[in-house]
Amino acid sequence: MADVTLRNLRKSYGNAETIHGIDLDIRHGEFCVFVGPSGCGKSTLLRMIAGLETISDGDLSIDGQRVNQVDAADRGVAMVFQNYALYPHMSVRENMSFGLRIAGRSRKEIAEKVDDAGRILQLDALMDRKPSQLSGGQRQRVAIGRAIVRDPKVFLFDEPLSNLDAELRVQMRVEIAKLHQEIGNTMIYVTHDQTEAMTLADKIVVLRAGRIEQVGSPLELYENPKNLFVAGFIGSPKMNFLKARLVADGGAPTLDCGGARLPAPAWLAAGDPGAEITLGIRPEHFDRTPNPEAKLRIAVDVVENLGGTSFVYGKTAGGETIIAEMRDRAIPRPGEDVEIGFRMEDARFFDATGARLQPKA
Repeated sequence: MADVTLRNLRKSYGNAETIHGIDLDIRHGEFCVFVGPSGCGKSTLLRMIAGLETISDGDLSIDGQRVNQVDAADRGVAMVFQNYALYPHMSVRENMSFGLRIAGRSRKEIAEKVDDAGRILQLDALMDRKPSQLSGGQRQRVAIGRAIVRDPKVFLFDEPLSNLDAELRVQMRVEIAKLHQEIGNTMIYVTHDQTEAMTLADKIVVLRAGRIEQVGSPLELYENPKNLFVAGFIGSPKMNFLKARLVADGGAPTLDCGGARLPAPAWLAAGDPGAEITLGIRPEHFDRTPNPEAKLRIAVDVVENLGGTSFVYGKTAGGETIIAEMRDRAIPRPGEDVEIGFRMEDARFFDATGARLQPKA
């Protein structure tokens, strides 16, 4: 069982610590995606698992074995890099079989493994071509095939689709998902792309500055972010944030959002009057029904028409930017003032430190 376990894993370069005590369990067969902004440590963490970066402190176990001091070649992992790193003078078959030939495997075993990988990746008709005769997506499939033939316990992907154009990214994303379903190995995948993370992962690990902010399924992180950072990072377009202040002026408690008064949920109204709060609402939760529970008026700046849906960018009276997803045909035009609404149950609330506010159990 190819479980991957990280306990208090740390990485330092001299006196500068970049990975700060990571604890993480990745179960056998899971597709785990590391996401986070540039410089958050996701590729460094992946390279530590691969054995390409030394571990400064803590423990890394693969399949129950502590591998801190085990060479990369003996860890039972295979890595697919951002650049394809194919030998230009070798054919597809020769590229895929190279590692097995160096390891002294028999011709029969090499042929069987390469043929199986070619079938899985639909490279059968391309086996005699050189990399220069392949598209970007085909080259990346060859790189993945080179990893498959090693029959690793764990596949590691370091932003493998970032060099591809938009159409090929979609195609390769689907192919990687199908590959995981077919072979069932543990996969750890690094990306900064929201769509890749949400569509591929069983488990997402959100990293910031070398620390884990939250771990969970894509839907869990999307619906229940534990803090402001995760709420803003997961989702495309990202969640809208409005600065608000809890007001209790004799009437029903409300939230003052830059001049707009919104009803405060009962559990939130029990808090301190005057408390500074951030209200988060996702673009798809806005609507234009006649009597929404909470209303905002925005001045429309830009409208992105995407066919079945449109994204309306505007500003509130307080100058805060709002992105609203609209699916009806009455899409406003730039320069118009429109009223949009949402249900308070769809909103998420965060305190001044960025921590999530929720009803007490």
